Amino acid sequence: MFNEGCFVCGEELVYSLGEENKTCVYCGNTVMSNVSCPKGHFICDDCHSAPAIELIEKFCNQTELADPLQIAEMLMKSPMIKMHGPEHHYLVPAALIAAYYNKLSDAHQKKHKLAIARLRSETVPGGYCGTHGTCGAAIGGGIFLSIVLGSNPLAGKEWKFSNQLTGISLLNIAEQGGPRCCKRDSFIAIQTAADFILEKLNVALDRSEIICEFSTRNKQCKFSDCTYYSY
Repeated sequence: MFNEGCFVCGEELVYSLGEENKTCVYCGNTVMSNVSCPKGHFICDDCHSAPAIELIEKFCNQTELADPLQIAEMLMKSPMIKMHGPEHHYLVPAALIAAYYNKLSDAHQKKHKLAIARLRSETVPGGYCGTHGTCGAAIGGGIFLSIVLGSNPLAGKEWKFSNQLTGISLLNIAEQGGPRCCKRDSFIAIQTAADFILEKLNVALDRSEIICEFSTRNKQCKFSDCTYYSY
């Protein structure tokens, strides 16, 4: 998100003469570095240059957050995540899976399910929202729930719930109107999924308030007509 300074918070980076151990906020690895952020953020060289999908999987595997919106927002601030792009089709289910299994304290399941979500989301091309009457963010929510519930084409309630979530998410996204915004649509899909699993599965994920910080990067931003716009 930030062109200069810390990519997480925008603070001016501090460079010291000596190196010390720093832990990357995205992958959790500890490396020697002479760069520091006044607020304690550090991003290793590998994560600075990692493809978007790799970064999403790394961060979701190591984070202990149970708030999918906070997970999504932290990822979106990385320069590897474009303003718009198909990486959001993985970002949505990955953030939800990470938060869900962190809430259940099940790291083993989280890693396995994140890998499945990555494979499924990579089959959803960019631009779906404009050419197929659906949105990859809404599909991402359906991917999340189908994986959590173990749904398949012959399943009963699992099939029903997964399709219901995708449908409700798509309606909520459509209600905002065009043009597309991958950040807005991802937030909507994640919030809808969190509401849905609270009602159907009685799992309460942590919730943070989203005030969008990405409007200056979006040439088609609706500004005050968007739910998340920050004045």
